[in-house]
Amino acid sequence: MSCCFCNANTYDYGYGYGQLTICLACFEGGKSIILLTNKPKKIKTINNDSFSPSSSNKGFVKALKWMKLQEEKIKLEDEKMTYLSGFATALKDQIHTDIQVMSGDNKPPIPAHRGILATRSTIFRNMLDSDQCKAPANQTITLSELNHEELEALLEFLYSGSLPKEKMEKLVCPLALAADKYEIPFLQKFCHQVMLGSLKSSNALDILEISDTCNNKNLKETALSFIVRNMEEIVFSPGFDDFALKNHHLHTQITRASLTNKKRKIGA
Repeated sequence: MSCCFCNANTYDYGYGYGQLTICLACFEGGKSIILLTNKPKKIKTINNDSFSPSSSNKGFVKALKWMKLQEEKIKLEDEKMTYLSGFATALKDQIHTDIQVMSGDNKPPIPAHRGILATRSTIFRNMLDSDQCKAPANQTITLSELNHEELEALLEFLYSGSLPKEKMEKLVCPLALAADKYEIPFLQKFCHQVMLGSLKSSNALDILEISDTCNNKNLKETALSFIVRNMEEIVFSPGFDDFALKNHHLHTQITRASLTNKKRKIGA
């Protein structure tokens, strides 16, 4: 094994942390950093002219360089996010927009950019490449399955790659359906993670229905398993009858999964 900081051979004095291995010199260097952090008043300025590393503090120097490198990477990522936020600003301030996107509830259309929509979704690209949308500028396209709030959230995600937590949790179901319909892979993954993390008795049926519509096998199995474990609470919830009438095949799958689960318990 080699040290994750300096790539030196660790022999029999390496220190393992998960999948990381640290040599003795770097380990001692890390301890020195902690001591320096806890005693800032005793630290003298270190520069190339006044500091010459000995064999006992080489690990400290290497660890310090590694920390500085990670700090620079984090700073660069922050700058990258700030740079990319310019797309969101272009949407918010309607800078040189050339297409109008309308929701299905007849609210005012939202000005957007053909180039952004086309790069985020192959479906949008095909729509915008059609003869109807090639000209003139400010042509309107309608996403009839979304209301105005949902459309705003979809566009915000397309431009920025994220949404505030509360907004995402509130609108994850319509956004997941839109991501599937318009083939937006990153939004699909984003919605998948949000639904997995927010799965509860009050939304399990909705998530099961969406996972079935979007052919998301992993999410569907997780939701179905959750429903079976919380069968009594969910079956007697106010929305179960409407769900069962609307989704006969899913109702059947829930019943079969519940019976299979009971047989397993009896067999155990």
